[in-house]
Amino acid sequence: MSDTENSHKYILAIDHGTQGPKSAIVSIKGDVIDWAYQEVPILAEKGGGVEQDPDDWWNAILTTAKKVINSGKVSVEDIVGVCNSSQWSGTVALDKDGNHLMNSLIWMDTRGAPYMKKFHKSLIQVSGYSARKMLKFVRITGGGPSLSGKDPIAHILWIKDKRPDVYDNTYMFLEPQDFINLKFTGKFAASYASIQMHTLVDIRDINNMKYYNKLMKMFKVNPDKFPTDLRWSTDILGPLKDEVASELGLNKGVQLIMGAPDLHAATIGSGAIRDYEGHIYIGTSDWLICHVPYKKTDIFHNMGSFPAAIRGKYFVANEQEIAGGALQFLRDKILYHKDELLREEQVPDVYKILDRIVEKVPAGSNNLIFTPWLIGERAPVDDHAVRGGIYNLSLEMSREHLIRAIFEGVAYNVRWLHMYVEKFIQKWKMKANPGMTKKDVVMPELSIIGGGATSNVWCQIFADVLNRTIKQVKDPIQANARGAAFIASVGLGYLTWDQIPDLIQYSNIFKPNPENRAVYDKLFNEFTNIYKIMKKTHKRLNT
Repeated sequence: MSDTENSHKYILAIDHGTQGPKSAIVSIKGDVIDWAYQEVPILAEKGGGVEQDPDDWWNAILTTAKKVINSGKVSVEDIVGVCNSSQWSGTVALDKDGNHLMNSLIWMDTRGAPYMKKFHKSLIQVSGYSARKMLKFVRITGGGPSLSGKDPIAHILWIKDKRPDVYDNTYMFLEPQDFINLKFTGKFAASYASIQMHTLVDIRDINNMKYYNKLMKMFKVNPDKFPTDLRWSTDILGPLKDEVASELGLNKGVQLIMGAPDLHAATIGSGAIRDYEGHIYIGTSDWLICHVPYKKTDIFHNMGSFPAAIRGKYFVANEQEIAGGALQFLRDKILYHKDELLREEQVPDVYKILDRIVEKVPAGSNNLIFTPWLIGERAPVDDHAVRGGIYNLSLEMSREHLIRAIFEGVAYNVRWLHMYVEKFIQKWKMKANPGMTKKDVVMPELSIIGGGATSNVWCQIFADVLNRTIKQVKDPIQANARGAAFIASVGLGYLTWDQIPDLIQYSNIFKPNPENRAVYDKLFNEFTNIYKIMKKTHKRLNT
């Protein structure tokens, strides 16, 4: 088939995030033709429970997928594949028929924390972790179960203790990613990318990964309840079930490609394919990721290199809990709280209004500092007790200073993470680039994606705070869907990985403003000092 014919082929790409799924029609070269979004409820309860109903996910995916397919913007005949990218580190308990037995515990659920504390109890501990156990996990899986209780294995231990009926009747536990693939195809399977968060797979040989049964015995879980069919993200799982294809209006035989969780797919969609080329994602949470050729773990800053969506590669995985979520908190809980009975149409384009406000406030917000740790933090500190705050507030300030401080506080947090990512990869990059010295900048530029990347003023703040060039990817909120489409395109043979960077378009390039260097260096130092000073107070208040 010619390149001209191929250019008119499309992927139904699903971006299944925490707030709800987006379905998109994306060309095999990454052009987003149409998309639709539907919000799904988050069910939070006291004690750290955060759940979602998997039926809400699937119904929203069907609704949004039918909307874009039926829009008529592309011919159904030209939709050649389906690929999903879902939220990571969630747990769905399923019976043999693929029916879920309870709501999914998602990545925000911390009810497993007591079980992790008990698991790590030992004579020799480092920051609450069992030194002996963590050394074993890090050596084999690249990471280990965190104290936060947010990992799937912690979810499963909570279910085993608090919902033994569910545990006993569970045929298989799947990640949200793999549950959606099951709904599409009827096949129980997982990718090497999605299963990693269970910390049960030996990843030392990237081309020969498999479960390490001794780790399962340490957790006292039944190994039969985990998917044994493990595949690469570009592998074809199989055709859509006939009834699903019929409901969506797709041709029978359309293939589903395994896909990957959100972190992996967003990395692909950002164009950061080559080793050590990084990107920042600013959504509800944030991360700073790049691909690397080796396995390594920085246990002290909660990051490691894990199997990527690209076969044979690892990627540096990390995540911070709150980024754009701080603006959602400002909008929904402070500026336009629902108890004011404001109708939705009375809050038009609030983020654009915030941008205009921030543009008028000088860099540094008059030395006002916001810390965005509203639900704890994962990296570069694993601290579920730490909380956010406003520091150095005075009568001379206004809400304008507060709003800009929130934008800047998220950027300080990302700089904190970025500092350790650069240290993580420096030796490898120097080895790959013989002329490079320790004085050279490790990551001179970063792509930025996610909803936060639509804000030009925020992109400039990131450039100034990090002192790095920031490349604003075009249509940044579509990076996950674009990444899923690229994974499918490679899996179906339409593209190679090397072609993808040249297909990425940028809306703007933001250079650091040297006039802001001094103020941001000073405030960043105080930002990290705030954590050192307040962490014990937060532990007393929130443990």
